[in-house]
Parts: sequence; structure tokens; C-alpha cells
Amino acid sequence: MSATESDRSSETSAVASTGAAAAPASVAAHVSASAPLSARPAIADADAAAVGSDLGAEQAGGTGDKLAALLPHFGERPPHAQDDWLLVHAMDLDAKGVARRADGKVIFIDGALPYEWVSATSHRKKNAWEAATVTAVHKESSQRVTPRCPHFGLHAGACGGCKMQHLHPAAQVAMKQRVLEDNLWHLGKCKADHLLRPIHGPDWGYRWRARLSVRHVIKKGEVLIGFHERKSRYIADMQSCAILPPHVSDLLLPLRALIASMEARDTCPQIELACGDEVTALVLRHLEPLSEADLARLHTFAAAHPGVQWWLQPKGPDTVHCISENTPQLGYSLPEFGITMPFRPTDFTQVNPYINRVLVSRALQRLQVQPHERVIDWFCGLGNFTLPLATQAREVLGIEGSETLVARSRENYAANNPNAYGRTLAPTQFVARNLFEMTPEMLVQDGVADKWLVDPPREGAFALSKALADIHQQRIGQGEEGAFVAPADWQPPKRIVYVSCNPATLARDAGLLVHQAGYKLAAAGVVNMFPHTAHVESMAVFERDEAAWKNGD
Repeated sequence: MSATESDRSSETSAVASTGAAAAPASVAAHVSASAPLSARPAIADADAAAVGSDLGAEQAGGTGDKLAALLPHFGERPPHAQDDWLLVHAMDLDAKGVARRADGKVIFIDGALPYEWVSATSHRKKNAWEAATVTAVHKESSQRVTPRCPHFGLHAGACGGCKMQHLHPAAQVAMKQRVLEDNLWHLGKCKADHLLRPIHGPDWGYRWRARLSVRHVIKKGEVLIGFHERKSRYIADMQSCAILPPHVSDLLLPLRALIASMEARDTCPQIELACGDEVTALVLRHLEPLSEADLARLHTFAAAHPGVQWWLQPKGPDTVHCISENTPQLGYSLPEFGITMPFRPTDFTQVNPYINRVLVSRALQRLQVQPHERVIDWFCGLGNFTLPLATQAREVLGIEGSETLVARSRENYAANNPNAYGRTLAPTQFVARNLFEMTPEMLVQDGVADKWLVDPPREGAFALSKALADIHQQRIGQGEEGAFVAPADWQPPKRIVYVSCNPATLARDAGLLVHQAGYKLAAAGVVNMFPHTAHVESMAVFERDEAAWKNGD
């Protein structure tokens, strides 16, 4: 899909999600702002569990009377309703419906959606909350849809790879947007001046990267390949997968037959999938050396399925190697920028290439890089943002924690200079540094940059944000005595675009940037990189508050 096509898809979905006035409230409203970030996805504090923020704090108590007061908002109680029926009023970050019993006790229900009346059976009980599974839906949500995948659901052996196939895709996006907004407000104590249009595209066949478990089940006399069952260490008996590319889904049964035929079928626990534009790489993890007969079987399989490459991983990631020579390069393209990104199957790349293309385009649009500007790309990886930035800026610095990725990014820069359109890229430097130990002194040493692009892992960019905040606090005379003072000619970036894969750590860092580092949260919006899952990616734009910084001069 082209960037234009993805934009058009995003336009359509955005309208749909905007029209869903009854979008489910996020679980962020159910989590105490002081709760540890690491514990946030798993809701365990019922005292902090309140009705969604859109209902108002005054209605966030846990009594039956308060729940009754909410009924007009959610719809009248069905006249034939039984006493044990539950009204689902929200959805948590694990895609469970959230309800309250008449006594106010919170119950988290697998398979239930907001605005539904359901019956449920509890399988875990605590003093303040319960975990349950829906047994009957008496009044369905208007956003409930029929799952496409036969392996999705609550039945025995159901696949655990997706959590939201029963929720309309537009409602999924609306829920994730609410999660982002609630996190920014409750954890970061800030609110975006402008909400960005959600970035989303194909809902199916998008997962170009996946880790598939492999197990020879002797009792069944067959090999299983796929994702784990829901809440289980067992592998789901998947014969197809709707979120994998169709050609990969079609390979599941042939792969099962292949592994079953191998001498090493009991010592091959995993196949890692990495798709490129032209190549499908399959990395076979094997605990014992493969026989010549098994290697021949792999070669035969690849020959029978054009585009498939077999890679072997006998030990750690550094041991990964392709079994064939002179094979096509694994890579993906960013056509808007004339960039092709080669990568190894174990390198980090985005799971969803359609969304990634639009994300890169939108991030650079928001950054508004000018030809005379210097830009720093923090957590640059392979150069997914760095190389497109080098088509616009005067100079780019890419910083990454892994020496291996830095080496790969340098290779990618050289391979794309000039780019596909014959344009020479801006001078670009790549360096390796532990960004989780960033200090104000280190930050200043990297020089002045007009713009920043920040794309951290789930842990976020706390040290980087803290270093920026410490510099600002010293400048306005509120820093610690004796702490580092930045030179007068060093200036912070005028704009920061922060791409996040964890709304909690984004909110934490946003709180630092807004309240301590002299920035305004200009815009924020979700990126639906993982449809049908509860995973929330997002993008935020921070603008330097010129008045705040001038006061510090």
C-alpha cells in the first residue's frame, strides 16, 4: 500500500471513530496516577478502578447507587434483566470489559464489551475485584462484530495472539485514542492542544514480523506452529492466521509438515518470521546441529515456495545466518523518500510496514525540518527515521544504544547515498550511546539541534527528558545547587516529535517536558500499528515554550 492509500484509509477510519460517540472508556481512568508504570497494564487495584473519565470524577465511586446513576448514560436496564446480569461500562488495557456488582465490587470480564449486559463466571476472586469470563451476552454493543479468525475466542485452545477481533476496528482505534488521552492526563497531568488524526490502515494481513512457537506434540502425532493459546504455555492449533500476510498464513500447514518430517523436529522450538518487500525470511531456532538430510529438506521447501529464505539460529542472535548464498536482500522501502532499508531478520523493524510508511511521513511532516536545520534522531535503530530526515535537513545525528545497529545504520546510509531519486543525503553521523544513562553534560556535548525525533523502546526516554528538564531548571534558577549549567549558547530543540510504543512512559516523559523542561504538548494521536490487539502506539509533538526559555536567559 502506498502512503497515499494509507492516508485515505486513515481518513475513512478517522471519520468512523469520530462518529462512535459511545467509544469505550479506557482503563487509564481505572488506574491510580501514582501506580508504578510497570504494573499499569495489569489492573489489580480496585480502589483505583473508576468509571471512565468521560463520566466525571464525581461519578467514579463504587457504590450500587452510583452505578444506578450511570444507567441513563449507558442505556436503560432491560426489563427482563436478571439480578446477576452485569452492565459493562468500560474496557481495560487488556481488552477486558469492566463492570461493577451491585455492591460496587469491580469485575473484569473476558469477552465483554462496553455498553453490554452480560452474565459472567468468575475464575479469580480478590477482596476488591474479580476476574471473570463472559458466559452470555444479553444485550450486545453496537460495536460488536463477528471475528474473522476461527481461532479467536474464548473456547478451549483459542489463540491468544489477538484480543479485540470482536470489537469493530474503528472502535478499537477510538479506545486506543482514549487510552492515550487518559494516560497523558492522569499520569502526565497534561493535555494536547490538538488531537492528531489516528494513523491506521489495513486491519488484516499486516503482521510482517512474528515469533511463531514450534512444538512436536507426540500425543497428537503432529507438529504445531503458531502463537500460544490464551493464558497458556500451549501452542494453538492454528491452520491459518488472518493477521499474518496471506502467503505466510498459507505456509502454516506446509511448515507443520516440513518440521514433522525432520530428524530435528523435537529440538526446533521457534520460527521467527521477517518479511521484506520481496523476501520472506524464516529463522529456525535449533538446539542441536541439523543433519544434512534436514538441511536438504529446508532447501527443498524454499525452492518450492519462491521468495522464502531459511536462516538458522543455533545459539544467540549473533549466530543467525542464511543457508543459501547469493540470495535476494531482505529489506523494505520508503518510496516517498527514495529509501530502501536492508535488514537482517533479527534486527528490530516495525511489525506493520503499511503503517510504518505513513508514520515516517507524518512524523517528518510534524517535525517540519528545514534545509538549514540540524536534527538529532534519538534511538535511531537502523535509520528508519534518520535516512528520511537526511533528505530534508542540513545535518543529521543518529544515536542508538546498540553498536550492531549503529554499524547497520551506517551501511544503510551508504547504500542509499544517493537515494533512489539521485539525491545526495545530508551529512549524517551515527553513534552508539547508552541513552538510559543520559546526563545534561552528555546532552550538551551532542551540540545544538533545531529539531529532535525520539523513538524509544517501551521503557521510554526518561533520562533524555530528565536531562532536558534539569538544564531548563538550572536556567530558571530552580535547579539543584552545584548542578551542571549548560553554556549560554546551547539551546534546546524548538520542536520534538516523540514516537511511542507505550502510552504510560510517553505520559511520564510528557509530564517532565511540559512541567519542568519548558515545552508545550502541541499535538498527540494514536498509531494503530497492531490492529486487534491492546497494544497502543502513538505520536506526540512538543513545542518549545519560548516565553519560558526567555525567562531563563
